[in-house]
Amino acid sequence: QVQLVESGGGLVQAGGSLRLSCAASGRPFSGYPMGWFRQAPGKAREFVAVISWSGVTTDYADSVKGRFTISRDNAENTVYLQMNSLNAEDTAVYYCAARRAWTNRWSSDGMDYWGKGTLVNVSS
Repeated sequence: QVQLVESGGGLVQAGGSLRLSCAASGRPFSGYPMGWFRQAPGKAREFVAVISWSGVTTDYADSVKGRFTISRDNAENTVYLQMNSLNAEDTAVYYCAARRAWTNRWSSDGMDYWGKGTLVNVSS
């Protein structure tokens, strides 16, 4: 079983930056792809970014490409999401998730483990 705990959320002005962290525990997670999803008020949970266990392969939602960067440190069992040039549309609860294997279609119903989320609030 994998436990995921997010941190780093908060209130930030539009144009600012935040870095989210996701600490994994319970079992080695270096073999698992890890991702970030987000859910804005009144909206469905959506894919944000994913990274392979090696860190070589990443994928991003079109809405965050060029602004967000996902990375991981397997020695520290931690995944990061660096978010730059934030805007009001990025306001959401951000969730860390893990999957036992890579897929070409990332969706919230395809992930195996979830954290409880951290709130990012971007003021305009």
